[in-house]
Amino acid sequence: MRRAANTNDLLRQIAVVELGGSSVNFVVRPWCKASDYWGVHFDIIENIKKRFDEEGISIPFPQRDVHLYEHKA
Repeated sequence: MRRAANTNDLLRQIAVVELGGSSVNFVVRPWCKASDYWGVHFDIIENIKKRFDEEGISIPFPQRDVHLYEHKA
């Protein structure tokens, strides 16, 4: 993950933004140079996913069961 020279000067925001039906959604907004934005963005997502895997935290995906019934007239 890319890091700034002096992390004490960085503005960061990590907050719960929404309680979903089967999720808790966070917003993660680090401070970085505009030229580093996409690299930092993808690094953060990758590192969060890897840490979740290490901690045994799975990401729920919505599921829907469809049952088909034959109606005889």
